[in-house]
Amino acid sequence: MENKNNSLVWWIVGVIVIAGFITWIVSANQAAPAPAETATTTADATLQAPESVEDLSVGSVDASTAIGANPAGISYGQALIAYANRRIQLDSKCQAEPNQVTYKNNTNIMIDNRSAIARTVHVGNYYPIKAFGFKVINLSLAKLPGTFYLDCGTGQNEATILIQK
Repeated sequence: MENKNNSLVWWIVGVIVIAGFITWIVSANQAAPAPAETATTTADATLQAPESVEDLSVGSVDASTAIGANPAGISYGQALIAYANRRIQLDSKCQAEPNQVTYKNNTNIMIDNRSAIARTVHVGNYYPIKAFGFKVINLSLAKLPGTFYLDCGTGQNEATILIQK
């Protein structure tokens, strides 16, 4: 009889150990996200910046007066709305999107730096743009039609901007 009780005790201990191990595995999988999710989340966090405001340093047009915002500048969200059809976005490699555009003379456009690195762009003049910042510039030529070429960092002719009457 003692041999049967010993076997039963070891059998119960084995079942408890196995159940505990299964519970531990299940809880560990629920607590930690899959490695692929972690990589995506980290990459997305790197690409997304906090809300930026216009860089109002030398050369930037005061875009706040164009849409009635405060004189200190406009938020990124406001600029996206105000310049929806007049925006050139620069990615982390300084490539422009769109890279060929046409605007009327004396038009304000938004140069949008979506990189974690501050950039200096050249569109007729040199404009420093903060990391994840933007600059509103005026495109004006005395002789029309004419063309501006957007240079970003060491890249040249990242965008072609045709100016017409």
